[in-house]
Amino acid sequence: MYAVIKTGGKQYRVSEGDIIEIEKLDSDEGVAVDFEDILMVGEGENVKIGTPFIEGGKVTGTIKEQKRGKKIEIIKFHRRKHHQKRTGHRQYLTKVEITGISA
Repeated sequence: MYAVIKTGGKQYRVSEGDIIEIEKLDSDEGVAVDFEDILMVGEGENVKIGTPFIEGGKVTGTIKEQKRGKKIEIIKFHRRKHHQKRTGHRQYLTKVEITGISA
């Protein structure tokens, strides 16, 4: 069984036992979280699609780790203008293990 959930402005296809990295959630490690925005649930040929979300659907997970992602370097450069700007960004991420899917 799999589900498509929406969190942090992105959509993820998850199954039980999957470990995903999502945008930061404000919770501690080991805490159970519920995802209420379920877009689709499927198992084989039996697929249920929400309009836009499935009523009463829920995906549960456990927070495994709070961390930061890989550094992204941003370079702005204008030739012949003596202008070069360099900066970077590291996104805060949460690693979640999916423990249950209910439609």
